[in-house]
Amino acid sequence: MQLVHPVAHRSHYFPAIFAGLAASLVGIGLARFAYTPLLPAMIHAQWFDASQVAYLGAANLAGYLIGALSGRAMAHRLSPVTVIRLTTLLASISFLACAFPLSESWFFAWRLLSGVAGGAIMVLVSSVVLHRVPNGKKGLASGAIFLGIGLGVAISGTLVPLMLEVSLRATWLSLGALSLILTALSWPAWPDHDHTRVRSPAPLKAAMPRGLQILLVQYALAALGLVPEMLFLVDYVGRSLGHGTALGSAAWVAYGAGAMAGPVLYGMAADRWGARGSIRVVLAVQMLAVAGLALTGKVAGLMALAVVIGSFPAGVVPLGLSRMHALVPDQHAREAMWSRLTVAFALAQAVGGYLYSAVYTWSGGQHVATFWMGAGAFLLAILVGFVE
Repeated sequence: MQLVHPVAHRSHYFPAIFAGLAASLVGIGLARFAYTPLLPAMIHAQWFDASQVAYLGAANLAGYLIGALSGRAMAHRLSPVTVIRLTTLLASISFLACAFPLSESWFFAWRLLSGVAGGAIMVLVSSVVLHRVPNGKKGLASGAIFLGIGLGVAISGTLVPLMLEVSLRATWLSLGALSLILTALSWPAWPDHDHTRVRSPAPLKAAMPRGLQILLVQYALAALGLVPEMLFLVDYVGRSLGHGTALGSAAWVAYGAGAMAGPVLYGMAADRWGARGSIRVVLAVQMLAVAGLALTGKVAGLMALAVVIGSFPAGVVPLGLSRMHALVPDQHAREAMWSRLTVAFALAQAVGGYLYSAVYTWSGGQHVATFWMGAGAFLLAILVGFVE
């Protein structure tokens, strides 16, 4: 009987976990969330005016929807690993391109492409990594992937203010350099032979069960609720409330701390109390936190709320996965349903991005109006949950 050394066994899947973390860090954590602390600086440097900057931020969310819709089709043609490698590289290049704001259309196109990369990565990365991880370690691997999102927020909150002391262009270039380094390090960590099978989503042979319908609607409403804080938090704290760039960046670091803790805490809550009840509690906490953001201007309160709000974007993913696993026993059906959930989330984010940007413009730059709308979306998600 041949014994396999534990370290040797771990060596088969640890590189894949690292690669997955790096992909989510670059494609979502940095490509999406690093834009928020850059928003006030772009307005101050007169690269674009406030309304243009808001719409350009929403371009990433529109691209995320495109990536979520097309990721599986691309993987069917090229293989999941090839798509993830190329989209991580694309996200890295987008940072370098955005260092040169040649025109609004140029900037929009690269922000859109960075979103496409993030959407494709979200659809594909977990199945590629978890395919190679033993059953007893899948929770750890999932946590590591989602941790990449929080790390991206935290890194952007610390790196961006430092580099802005040099210049806005240097900040974009440094983000591109960091992303290229992570892409290069993760490139050989992906498996040489990708055996992950990508199949088209299974056709719905019967009406979707009520539990899945509720989850789909709640997941979309949750995405709608988190967008205004994700887009405007730094600009709100630093510019609208007059606390300055340093405190605006500090709020983003607090948001990042929450984003790193969220997946672990929410996953533990789902294990202990069940995903259904945990989702209701988390949605209620988020509703109160976003409403609190609209009501307070005190620094201590803003920082505490930023941590709570930051825990949600990455933390809601394991909650959604846990609830889906409880409702869908078949593995192939789970993959198809996860694709639908990701698309619903992406669609709500894209619609919300442009809706909130329009409200921001129409209201003369009033962030508070968008926060109340976000709190309203969380309230609707809570009410929908009681229909089940």
